[in-house]
Amino acid sequence: MNARADDDALSWSGDDDPTLDVGSEESPALPPGYTAVGRGSGGTTDPSEVPPPSSSPDPDREVSAGGTGNAALVAVGVLGGVYLLYAIGWLLGGLRLQERITPDAMLVVSTALAVAAPAIWFGVVLLLTRTAPRWARFAWLLAGALILVPWPFLTIGPV
Repeated sequence: MNARADDDALSWSGDDDPTLDVGSEESPALPPGYTAVGRGSGGTTDPSEVPPPSSSPDPDREVSAGGTGNAALVAVGVLGGVYLLYAIGWLLGGLRLQERITPDAMLVVSTALAVAAPAIWFGVVLLLTRTAPRWARFAWLLAGALILVPWPFLTIGPV
């Protein structure tokens, strides 16, 4: 290694930034309720300033640090696949209905909306339940899975 840091091949602009020093004595103070973790974070908080953890955390809320668990992600993926199959079922059922009756503009528009409905429901539920408890997200997704069943596909069939 060279004596001067500017001569190093892998030096970057901003390497001398004082906020990047993990072991510096002048570490920034954290807001109340936060705890520093990791190497060199031992002197950043005063244990007397940290409030005690709550005795009854809400298990239905997603923790921002932890995020959604593996089981919840798999369940959302499975329900997303169900909604995709529903969209395909509505498309096949709607096309089958257009063969049996005289197609008009209303039938084409209603078929297009029926095909798009599962994707719209899935997206809106994920968007509107970002901060809601997990059970609320799954309740709305299961309700949509019951409401949006492709009845023309089930009653007439694909062929």
